[in-house]
Amino acid sequence: MAGHSSPLPPPWVSPLSLTPPFIDSPTGSSKQERCPLIITPSTLVVRFGDPATANCSGPQMTHSGLGWEVQQGAPDLTGGEFLVWRVDNLTVWSLKPMCYALVERGDCVTGLNLTVYKPPDLVSISYLNHTGPLIEGHVYTLQCTVENVAPVGSLSVTFYRGQEALGPPQSRNNSEKKPVTEIFTLNIKPTGEDQEGHYWCEAKLELGPEGPQPPPVVKSQNLTATVYFGPQFLCPTNLKVEEGEKLTCEVKGNPLPLVTWLRDGMKVAPPLHSNRKHSGKYTVQAEGALGQKNLTLEVEIIISSGTSNTGGRNFLLAVLLLKLISWL
Repeated sequence: MAGHSSPLPPPWVSPLSLTPPFIDSPTGSSKQERCPLIITPSTLVVRFGDPATANCSGPQMTHSGLGWEVQQGAPDLTGGEFLVWRVDNLTVWSLKPMCYALVERGDCVTGLNLTVYKPPDLVSISYLNHTGPLIEGHVYTLQCTVENVAPVGSLSVTFYRGQEALGPPQSRNNSEKKPVTEIFTLNIKPTGEDQEGHYWCEAKLELGPEGPQPPPVVKSQNLTATVYFGPQFLCPTNLKVEEGEKLTCEVKGNPLPLVTWLRDGMKVAPPLHSNRKHSGKYTVQAEGALGQKNLTLEVEIIISSGTSNTGGRNFLLAVLLLKLISWL
């Protein structure tokens, strides 16, 4: 009959099978103006297997039923002002809980923003297609494997050398809700300074302000870096040595290089107490795992002024001592 409103849908009909006029607003008015249902909290972050609770209320609404459309733990339809959705053990990954109210013009629907997460079972680090020592200057690939983590779109992975982060965190543009295993990679070029250091990686779930604080973090084991390098000479080509001092030139490398001193083509032992006759040209020969290097040294023995005046100083001290004795 004219002037009569259309009949209300029966309470057992799911709102998702209807065409709800209050979900989207083409005129730009807010959902709250068109559908004044309120879900508290509006965003929920729950670890898989943990309990979850949300309340849906329609204050001062006239409706014939308030309900939840959800795969797990859906409560019975109610005629009251609020309805709580509660589960003791959340075990569905892709839940999209929807609260609805059956009203005169159709139905009013609003959704709960729900994230179900799971920290990784294991985070591990390794070299890609490589075993054994690293060679200085060569490029290698580190790989960080993150096993069974969800949601992967909230995951960030950072590589470290010691306490130094090697570049910004890496992430994946992936909307998968169920647990997955992801592998992240980073290229490195080790140097001798990395010798006996260690690499590791860290997986972090960034779940926003509603998620656990601090964010869940799982770290890998340490991957020790054995780096072959050298030989490296740590002395200048023009070497000045005080008379009486040891003639030396430090050579670094891993494994430790075999060092030989040559003078006029003959092997010599560097003097422990140098004097003028040790001035001249030397060749330092260093042989390591990565090859042999030679360094030519021009050695100058410095005669200190104090050395030549030693006798004079001793005589003066003796005279002063004798005068002191005579006074006594």
